[in-house]
Amino acid sequence: MSTPAPTTGTAATTANPRRKFLLRLVFVVVLLSLLAWAAWYWLDGRWYASTDDAYVHANIVEVTPLVPGTVTAIDADNNDYVRAGQTLVQFDAADARVALERAEANLAQTVRQVRALYAGAGAARALLATREVDLRRAEQDAARVRRLQGTGAVSAQDLQHAFDALAAARAAVGAARNQLKSSRAPIAETTLAQQPDVLAAAAIVRQAYLDFVRTRLLAPVSGYVAKRNVQLGQRVMPGTPLMAIVPLDHVWVDANFKETAIGDVRIGQPVTLTSDIYGSGVVFHGHVQGLGIGTGSAFALLPAQNATGNWIKIVQRLPVRVDLDPAELRRHPLRVGLSMSVEVNLHDRKGPTLASAPPTKPVLETGVYSGQLHAADALITRIISANAGSRSARHRIVPR
Repeated sequence: MSTPAPTTGTAATTANPRRKFLLRLVFVVVLLSLLAWAAWYWLDGRWYASTDDAYVHANIVEVTPLVPGTVTAIDADNNDYVRAGQTLVQFDAADARVALERAEANLAQTVRQVRALYAGAGAARALLATREVDLRRAEQDAARVRRLQGTGAVSAQDLQHAFDALAAARAAVGAARNQLKSSRAPIAETTLAQQPDVLAAAAIVRQAYLDFVRTRLLAPVSGYVAKRNVQLGQRVMPGTPLMAIVPLDHVWVDANFKETAIGDVRIGQPVTLTSDIYGSGVVFHGHVQGLGIGTGSAFALLPAQNATGNWIKIVQRLPVRVDLDPAELRRHPLRVGLSMSVEVNLHDRKGPTLASAPPTKPVLETGVYSGQLHAADALITRIISANAGSRSARHRIVPR
């Protein structure tokens, strides 16, 4: 009985080509993948700079009083949203009100005194006119007596009396002119409202009014309250930080890149960002606003001293400011200090690395205080009008 021939060699021969084919296929796939990655990196991937050393920053507007006072009310607390012009803190306004009333009375009194100056100038002008009439009469009398001197109709005594009267009339006219000049000097070339004494009294009213309205501390910008330090009944002085307002509608990101990675970073390049609070599902977009003028260590409170024998080179980091899309911030608000992951698209390298023109508008501004000065001017106008009397007192006085 014959035994079957072994088939091991045949099976091995059949499996070996298949195995070689699979190995070649894997090698080709890996090689193509490496080539594809190399092509992607050369054409696109190397033109990105990324870092996770980035944090959210915003303007932190300190709220400080402009006048001293005792706190009587606190109208906003931490995390509250406030609008620009809203009252935050109120002070006791009794002393400021008394000072304002005293300044108003002083202005009214000054206006009436200046009215008296105008009236005195009018009386001096009338007196001068009277003295000039007397001078003309004396001149006529002296001329008539002089004509009659040779006829014997007048005596030498009468002639002397006529000349004495003429001299007295001339002296009276000179005195009246000097008096008119003296009375017109404080009011010459000005109106009642622009007279120096009135302007000085008006400035006192203006300052007293500002001190009064500043007993109500207003929010300079719209935003969220943070760092409230003020307490009820506290006596505060000008410049004392009471709280801060953070406008979260305008925040930016400071991304700290290694100095070896920012050679191609330019102002205006597009940036994509993700935050730890929202995760990778929410992507923020922005652009490079500017590159820092110095590294963090250069502006540190204690700068590095590298002139030592044990110096070790450390790669420095330079802050790059990134402005964010306001619409995306409204949908997904960020908070100050949050961590961000930043990726800068370096394809467009035509932009500058440093700003070449000064800013054309303020970085941040407020208009909540401008109305206070306008209200003070309106109050001054009312006081002057109430005490000015007739319209003739407001007429401009121009010296001859």
